[in-house]
Parts: sequence; structure tokens; C-alpha cells
Amino acid sequence: MPVEVRLPTVLRTHAGGEAKVTADGATIGEVLADLVKSYPGMAGQVLTVDGTLHRFVNVYVNDDDVRYLDKLDTKVAHGDTVSILPAVAGGS
Repeated sequence: MPVEVRLPTVLRTHAGGEAKVTADGATIGEVLADLVKSYPGMAGQVLTVDGTLHRFVNVYVNDDDVRYLDKLDTKVAHGDTVSILPAVAGGS
């Protein structure tokens, strides 16, 4: 089932400049795998080579961070919005 995926500026170059795309899957892992299949330039940007969520990105289903849910096994449903955001770190 397709869900809307919102991309950060840094990933849009791999999706023809689009801010929003669709991807299929019943879980975040399936959605991200489909996203990489459709846009191979995102490989390594969202998922690591061993298939885990890259530590420098945050992924949300609607407004919920998947790291605090079931990570890549987090369920998605038709009408959900998946947002990918670069992780921000810093300090003084």
C-alpha cells in the first residue's frame, strides 16, 4: 500500500527534486526498501549496508519517531505520512 514519504532537501536530489514521493510497504522497513529501489541514489543515505536505519536520519510515521516505536518493523497504513529528517547534533 502506498504511503507519502516527505524528503529532506539533502535527499531530494536523488528523487528528481521532489519534496514528496510515494513508496509501498506495510512497515517502515518495507517502505524504505521500496524507496531505495525506486531511487537508488538514496542507498546508504537512509539505511546502512546491513539494512538498519542510518543513525544520522530520523524517521517519523505521522508525528511519531520510529526509534521509539518498533523501528523498521513499525506498521504503516494507507494515508500515513512518513517523514525523513536529518539528525541534528551540536552543542557548544
